[in-house]
Parts: sequence; C-alpha cells; structure tokens
Amino acid sequence: MAEHRQSRKRRYLTWAVAGAAVVAGAGIAAQTSMAATTWPAQTTYTGRAFDTCAAPSLSAMKAWHTGFYGAAAVYIGGKNRGCSQPNLTASWVKSVNSVGWKLIPIYVGAQPPCQSGSNPEKLTASTAASLGATDAADAVAKASALGMKAGSPIYLDMEPYDVTNTSCNDAVLTYVRSFDKTLRTKTYRAGFYGFTSSSAKAIATAKDKTDLPGNLWYALWDKQNTTTADWPWGSTQYTGHSRGHQYMVNSKETRGGYTITVDRDAWDAPVAIVG
Repeated sequence: MAEHRQSRKRRYLTWAVAGAAVVAGAGIAAQTSMAATTWPAQTTYTGRAFDTCAAPSLSAMKAWHTGFYGAAAVYIGGKNRGCSQPNLTASWVKSVNSVGWKLIPIYVGAQPPCQSGSNPEKLTASTAASLGATDAADAVAKASALGMKAGSPIYLDMEPYDVTNTSCNDAVLTYVRSFDKTLRTKTYRAGFYGFTSSSAKAIATAKDKTDLPGNLWYALWDKQNTTTADWPWGSTQYTGHSRGHQYMVNSKETRGGYTITVDRDAWDAPVAIVG
C-alpha cells in the first residue's frame, strides 16, 4: 500500500524482486472453520474505496463524502502499522459510519522471513502458528474496541516477498492459516491484502485452501477500476462479493478543501459492521 509501511522506493524494489465455490460471499474451501458457527449477515459494499496511512479527520471525511468514494480502509493495528492513528477511535468510527462511509479494517501483522529490510515483527517457521493466533486475537480486540462488530472482516496485510522461496512461503501460509482460523473462532471474517506478483498470488494459487482467507484484496497498479477485467486467477475464485482491487497509488486529491494522498481501490467485498 504505497508508502503506508515502507518507502515508495522500497515497495517498488521489493515488488520487483518478488517478481471456489461461495457461501455468503466467501470461498467455501477457504472457510471450512466457519461451518459450525452462526454468523451475522455480512455487510458488503460495491464501488470505489480509498486507503491512506492515517485515518483522516472527521471534518475531512465529511468533506470527502461526495459520492466518488463510498468506503475507506483504516489501519486498526499490528506491530508493522506505519502511522499513528490519532483520529481512529470508536467515536470516529461511529461518526463516519453515520455520515455514510463504509469502513475496511486492515491489520499489518508479522511479515515474511525472506522479505527484504527490517520490520518490528517478522515471522519464522517456528513462530508462524503462534504469531498468527496472537496477532489475530489482537486484531479482533482492536476491531471490537473501535466498534467493528462480530461478522466484520479483518484484512491481513502481507507485503511482497519471494514466493519461490518454498520455506518462506510455507511459513507465511502457516501464519495466515493460524491468523484466519483464530479470527473465525471469534466470529470475524478473514480477508487478505497482497500483491498479484507475490503475496496475493501465494493465497490464490495455494493447493490446500484450508483456513485461507475468504476475501482477497489484490494490489495490481494498472489504473483499472475493476475487480473482474484484470482478475489474474480462475474466474470462479473469490466470487460473490469477495474481491477488492488496489488499482492506483499515491493519488493526491482535494475534496471539499481537504487534500489527502490516497490509494484507490475498486471494491466488491465485505466491510465492517458498525452501529
């Protein structure tokens, strides 16, 4: 996500190196651990969304609610979250929801062991399962404290890495499965943000879909506002309101007198349940 955790230069360098049936909007093969739970009906949004590092002020959100964007992604937690969030409170969530915004919760969890650079939290093969569980529990606690109710999705942010590194990729999948399984035991839906060249590809092409996310938000900066025309995997994957597409980054925009640098997203997927 542009400059939200890493510098723009590093994001592009890292990206360059990295070189199902559906039930209630989520791939059934990936959602096996949901079967025994009675789930709240999910709230979905279809339209244009944006994400930006720090949640804008309430005044800015009111000014930006012009109809061009209908949803905004917010970074609810994670040790690798890149910006402080002075505006992101339960009161803010309630207020922007009342204005009409839909919210997309993102959690920046542990990053791959083979990812270049340093991060406050990196997973390893030996810690992947335990970190996935503890990070998911923290993500649910953060979402709940903000007034994002059970049944909401939480999108796990995984930055680019070398998916051809088998041991690294296996560790990432172990972490993701543990994270998602823990989310579902707490009745939160599992989503995932990643790159079509690496992290999202690892999820979409994994042979074993057990406990993988049911909603996939893919980064492909082709400036196409679509979740279908440029979808790079099987047409039956992640259907039924389960896709998001980050299609443009670092777009400096002014609306109602407020200028914010955002990434643009085409959205057709679950959003937070608020209110």
